[in-house]
Parts: sequence; C-alpha cells; structure tokens
Amino acid sequence: MPTPSRPVSRPTARPLPAAKPAGMVKFSDKLTDSLNDITKMIDEHKTMIDSIQDIALELTNSIGTLHTLTVRYAGIANKILDGLLPIVKSLPIIPRNIVEMLVNLESITQKIIDNNAQTAKTISDVQFGLKTGDVNRIKGHTGELQNVTNALKSILPGV
Repeated sequence: MPTPSRPVSRPTARPLPAAKPAGMVKFSDKLTDSLNDITKMIDEHKTMIDSIQDIALELTNSIGTLHTLTVRYAGIANKILDGLLPIVKSLPIIPRNIVEMLVNLESITQKIIDNNAQTAKTISDVQFGLKTGDVNRIKGHTGELQNVTNALKSILPGV
C-alpha cells in the first residue's frame, strides 16, 4: 500500500524589512533638519524682523505724508507761477536770471504734480504689502520706488 502523502508545509514568504544601508541619510530627514534650522533662526530673529517691518511701514507713512504735503504746496506754487510768469516775462526791469529761476521753479512744481498719481499708488501699494505681509507685492514695487527716487533726484539741483 502506498504511503499516504502528507502535505509538505512550506514557509510563507514575508516581505523583508527595507534594508537601510549603513550611513544612509533620508532626504526627508535632511529637509526636516533644514526646516527646523530655518524655524529656529526665524524665532531667534523674530523681534528684529518685526521691527524692520514696523520701521518700513512708518517710513512709508512718513513718505506718504511728505508726498501729500509736497504735492499740495507744489500745486499752490504752480498756480501762483502760472499767473506771475506772464507778467514777469513782459517786464523788462526783471533780471533775466530771476525770470529763468521762476521758469525753472514752475517746471519743478509741474514735475512734482505730474508724478503725483504714480508716486501715491506706489506708496499705497507698499504700505498695503507691509501691513498684510505680502512680500511679492513689496518686491514688485522696488523698481517703482527707485523710479520715484530718481524722479525726485532729477528735480533737486546738484544731486
């Protein structure tokens, strides 16, 4: 009689644990360490970062107020010069250098008035970016602020 066959038990295949080569550093661990370092640096310098933001906001407030004042008085001066220049130019007793100075002054006041809208918009946008922490909005106006500065420098004699 044949011998009964018994089923042979075979070991079940188990997934092998992921082998981690010795000395291997996972990318995620590296990134986590970097992010922790960045967070630590921000926390250490939080007061300075916030102070810089506060000062920048106050500077833009001051510049905005100065801009409003300048435009207001440039407008008054421009109206006076618009009425005065035709009279001064027609009087031969007024020295030529005084007439040229008044013409130059009228040109300066007009430049201030002409740049008013763009300057006011730039100041307002920068203030908004500083108040809301919108770095992209602030960065977008760096060139415009440089243009405002250059326009002001072109008005000032000898700068």
